[in-house]
Amino acid sequence: MGQRENFRREGGAPRGSSPSHRQRLRSLLDVRSVAGQVFVPQLALAVLLVVAAVLALVFQAPGATVREARQRSIVGAETFAHAPGTLAAMKSAHPNALRQPQAESARKHSGPDHLVVFRPDGIRPAKADERIAGQLPLLLGSAAGALLLAVAGTALVNRRLRRQTHGLDPAAMYRMYDHHHAVLHAVREGVLIVSGDGRLLLANDEARRLLELPADAEENRRPIADLGLAPRLSALLTSGREATDEVHLSGDRLLAVNVRPTAPHGGPAGSAVTLRDTTELRALTGRAAVAQERLRLIHDAGLRIGTTLDVGRTAAELADVAVPRFADVVTVELLEPVLRGDEPESGTAADLRRMAVRGVPPKSAIYQVGDVIRFVPGTPMAASLESRRPVLVDDLRRSDTWRRQDLEGTQRVLDARIRSLIAVPLQARGVVLGLANFWRSDHADDFEEEDLSFAEELTARAAISIDNARRYTREHTTAVTLQRSLLPQTLPEQSALEVAHRYLPARAGVGGDWFDVIPLPGARVALVVGDVVGHGLHAAATMGRLRTAVHNFSALDLPPDELLSHLDELVSHIDTDEARAASREAGGRGEGVEETVWPGSGSDTDRARPDAGRTGITGATCLYAVYEPVAGRVTLARAGHPGPAVVHPDGAVTFPEVPVSPPLGLGGSVPVETAELTLPQGSRLVLYTDGLVEDRDRDIGTGLDQLRTVLATGADRTPEQTCAAVLDAMLSEHRSDDIALLVARTHLLGPSRVAEWEVSSDPAAVAPVRAACLRTLESWGLEALEFTTELILSELITNAIRYGAQPIRVRLLHDRALICEVSDGTSASPHLRRAATTDEGGRGLFLVAQFAQRWGTRYTPGGKVIWTEQSLDEGRPGRGPDAADDVLGQWDDVPAL
Repeated sequence: MGQRENFRREGGAPRGSSPSHRQRLRSLLDVRSVAGQVFVPQLALAVLLVVAAVLALVFQAPGATVREARQRSIVGAETFAHAPGTLAAMKSAHPNALRQPQAESARKHSGPDHLVVFRPDGIRPAKADERIAGQLPLLLGSAAGALLLAVAGTALVNRRLRRQTHGLDPAAMYRMYDHHHAVLHAVREGVLIVSGDGRLLLANDEARRLLELPADAEENRRPIADLGLAPRLSALLTSGREATDEVHLSGDRLLAVNVRPTAPHGGPAGSAVTLRDTTELRALTGRAAVAQERLRLIHDAGLRIGTTLDVGRTAAELADVAVPRFADVVTVELLEPVLRGDEPESGTAADLRRMAVRGVPPKSAIYQVGDVIRFVPGTPMAASLESRRPVLVDDLRRSDTWRRQDLEGTQRVLDARIRSLIAVPLQARGVVLGLANFWRSDHADDFEEEDLSFAEELTARAAISIDNARRYTREHTTAVTLQRSLLPQTLPEQSALEVAHRYLPARAGVGGDWFDVIPLPGARVALVVGDVVGHGLHAAATMGRLRTAVHNFSALDLPPDELLSHLDELVSHIDTDEARAASREAGGRGEGVEETVWPGSGSDTDRARPDAGRTGITGATCLYAVYEPVAGRVTLARAGHPGPAVVHPDGAVTFPEVPVSPPLGLGGSVPVETAELTLPQGSRLVLYTDGLVEDRDRDIGTGLDQLRTVLATGADRTPEQTCAAVLDAMLSEHRSDDIALLVARTHLLGPSRVAEWEVSSDPAAVAPVRAACLRTLESWGLEALEFTTELILSELITNAIRYGAQPIRVRLLHDRALICEVSDGTSASPHLRRAATTDEGGRGLFLVAQFAQRWGTRYTPGGKVIWTEQSLDEGRPGRGPDAADDVLGQWDDVPAL
């Protein structure tokens, strides 16, 4: 039986029922049933055989009549011929006269048309076998035609039945029908088959029950519109359109209806309809929807809460997530120590600060954001903090304890139609951090007991993020304090440069950027800008170590390239020592070196430890520049650091080419190269770290273009104004790195404040040079320094002539101090030593050290310079001609060869 026949009755009603005679006849005559499809072809075949037989008789009738007439004529003739007197009459002379009356009488009585008597003999009758032989072809042809017609008809019916039943035998068809019939009526979904003209063809028991169909609805193939269904449902069933789980009301039932057309699947035009009763599932579906929505809310909370390491922002994110999906209003308060990053102490007497209000205008809340709150004992909030458990108030109008906090303010809350409350403590690692309050108005269902667990889970997730932010705040505050203590607190006094600076720590954590301004001998000034990779305490501490090293190397008055080479070697040693220490520590624990996770995904502990597992400082960068105000020359060297910008007095901005060396710790055998620039007075030298010109939203090329634009727009700005303008224009909203900025405007030491002489190798040349120096001091108004300066110059020039080589020069600089410089062509440097009591000399360098405020040696490509500085406040107290005798005879100066 074909698939579209699986639900069609065969010859009557289903098994187990008692079909009437009318039903049997209707099924038999229905060409859409199997019985009808067999009966109709067989009936047509029988009719065809009857027609063929009639036609054969029609064609056979004329011959039979002739034969009968012939037979009757022969019988009549034989009878008349053998009648008495016939033969005698025929032999008489007048046979006609004798036989004519007899022949006429015989004709009238026997009925032939004519009776003729022949003289010689009569008509001979046909034999029986001749008659059979004459009819045999007609009989055989008719039989053969009937046989062929019957065979062809039977084959046609058989072929049609096989096609309709897919070759199944009756037993298999019967079993299939019983199975499909049982399945159809056993399923718990209603099934309807609707014809293309909107009539009901089939309905199972569940459909009859759900739609309350009349008993004869299917038998009479009644139109759907006459079954008394709801108009919308009836229109859907007769529309022929597809539908998927459309909900329709039928009586007091809510049905989910699915409609699919049958024609695309080989059936006639119509629709297959399934019905499912969802009335009992509505309540369950509602609860499932609530549970699903809360799961989505928890998922969203994990994504949206804790996006930053800011305590206040994290509290606000909790409120943003909960409104309006869980509560109509949310307020969040945190304990005061949490805001400072400290470990809070729980207790109802603790002060809390409101951090967020969502769902109502902030001004309409009892307490504003930023207000300090202390909850009255006995209120739901205080009870929640004390018990560390959520507290539910299902109807605030009946809660007297809640109103103890503020009668006037709580009345405003009730006037705003707020009806229920859940107060949940924010706690992580067993420590209470604050309180989250969820409020619902009368527009939504009141909070119930089952809401407590969800509120607790939601706040627990937020509490973890708040605690991470708290611990980060503590680490950040410590790192900022450490770093600021390691950075210059005040800039040293000097006349060569007018300097302004800015330092901004990264929002994600304090980094290792630093800057420095270091006065050098000869009125020179060193400018330093550096950067240590990473953030937190480790980076800040490392920055301090490098800054101290730069100060120490600067004290040796090393040129920039040598200083960076020594610094690179120092960093390499530090990295090696820390790597070995970390390896030994990890080996002792039986595990590898901990990997840093900051500030990304990972455990809560990792998030709160900016320097978890960090070892080494490889990747630090530095730019070191020395400005010499006499010639206006600056010498620069850099190790992996961005180059400087120069703003000329006319406003032109350039980025001079400074050879770049690898970052500190990676240089190895690569030499550091320097660059020299000559800057006019009033030029601005801008040094910075990469955080200023590069971030996640801006590449370094774009940043340098922006910096050029900002610097070019204010040619007459002071260094302070330049710093402010640069930061205003270039600070990124999502800054992830430190920024150090140093702007220095150059000044020249004029020729009137510089005096220089060439000295020959003859000791007699000392006196003229010394006299010239004293005259210069008089012109500068420094007569009070003449005696000490004369002693210092005499000793230094004499040592240069005795132990040095040409060229020998003497230079005096009038700056914030009086600077005396004696240079020669050797690299041998004198140093202090204790002179024996029997030594005749060797105490001159000791006198230099006693009368000078500072003294030292710096090396040049052609030799060395011994310099001294004397304060301009008329020398040190107690220093003068009478003080010389106190120090003579104790020290000797010898060359360090």
